Amino acid sequence: MNKTISFATILLLAVMLCATGVQAKASTEEAARLGRDLTPFGSEKAGNAEGTIPAWDGGITQPPTNYKPGDHHPDPFADDDVLFKINQANMAEYADQMTEGHKALLTADENYFLNVYPSRRTMSAPQRIYDATKKIAPTATLTKDGNGLLNAAEGTPFPIPENGLEVIWNHLVRWRGNYVDRTCVYAPVTRSGGYNLGKVRTETRFQYSLPGMTEEKMDNVILFVKHSLLGPPRVAGRILLVHDTLNQSAETRKSWAYNPGQRRVRRAPQLCFDTPDTGSEGVRTVDDYDLFNGSPERYDWKLVGKKEMYIPYNSYLLHSDTLKYKDIIQPLHLNPDYLRYELHRVWVVEATLKNGIRHLYKKRVFYIDEDSWSIVATDKYDKHDQLWRSAEGFMINFYDVPCTWLTAEVHYDFRTGRYLFNLLDNEEKNTFIFDREKPIKDFSTSALRRAGRR
Repeated sequence: MNKTISFATILLLAVMLCATGVQAKASTEEAARLGRDLTPFGSEKAGNAEGTIPAWDGGITQPPTNYKPGDHHPDPFADDDVLFKINQANMAEYADQMTEGHKALLTADENYFLNVYPSRRTMSAPQRIYDATKKIAPTATLTKDGNGLLNAAEGTPFPIPENGLEVIWNHLVRWRGNYVDRTCVYAPVTRSGGYNLGKVRTETRFQYSLPGMTEEKMDNVILFVKHSLLGPPRVAGRILLVHDTLNQSAETRKSWAYNPGQRRVRRAPQLCFDTPDTGSEGVRTVDDYDLFNGSPERYDWKLVGKKEMYIPYNSYLLHSDTLKYKDIIQPLHLNPDYLRYELHRVWVVEATLKNGIRHLYKKRVFYIDEDSWSIVATDKYDKHDQLWRSAEGFMINFYDVPCTWLTAEVHYDFRTGRYLFNLLDNEEKNTFIFDREKPIKDFSTSALRRAGRR
């Protein structure tokens, strides 16, 4: 009887700890696996048993000799042949290794397909980021409500995750360089393929990842970002400024907007959650950008597990300056001839809307690359549990940094047949500049006022 009571007490305590959001830290023994049987970021170093996923051998760490910063990145795998195509006729054979969004695209269009290439595990990062990950793995925790990160800086906080929130926080603070200045285009595309290109310059200071960063030095800001809209004319001159926080329980995202018509800077508290994103014509919410950003507070997060899936990877062809935008943009989806898919292991995380909380999406399923912690795809469901939208992110290794990040993202709406793309840069010059320092003063409201132009 006493043993039964003791067990029940332990079980009750465990449930209470989960309910209050207490997070377990990685043990010293677990952290010691990083760089051994696990990669420095916590993914499985070994390949799969079938040999269709290779072992990680350090990724790409050096650019080609003919590369110059600001250039489009030459494809190191340009000679790879397509292994096979997944199309409407054979999709059932690969159903368990595709997202629901890809299945919906294949079902809707008999001309759509996925070109599957050899899998290349190209992710890499500087040694200091690996070292920081190993250092903070035994100390990093979440706040009790899961809406903030504690005792972490520079590295991946949860390389051996125990729950869905830890995986999502890995994505939110993942390594993407110290600074980036990029100019790219975006457009919502009609069902018939019509579009008007917009252009945006985005400047980012990744505060969390800067050398020698600590929680104290961060001053509760993980990144500063400024979006300057350059087109189309109806939005040109508008500038958005965002400061994202480390502990969102203590302080929520801070955001401002400069309106050229009013020549005024105003607080923009609506730049979060399911507010329709500027220029998306309702296809994307603010927290859809980067496939997920901002506070995770509106959802309950479940770690489903890890599985092998066909995902966008090493999308150097899509990034190429040999392509024109008109070559890529088609009705219903981007031109599949220029999209590369590979078999990789991903973490699967389900986000279910909390009771009594409002958001356009009742449920979201995220697929997170095990090597880079980037969300590479997501399926989004309406209040009737029907698939409504999906998104995918096309990654490359920016080997001049090095970091693995998106060179494009696409958001699909299956009700309307419309989609939105952004981050395409094929016809732009000096598009991704990572070595230009972005001081904090450049992200102040006074700097925002000075940058404003009619």
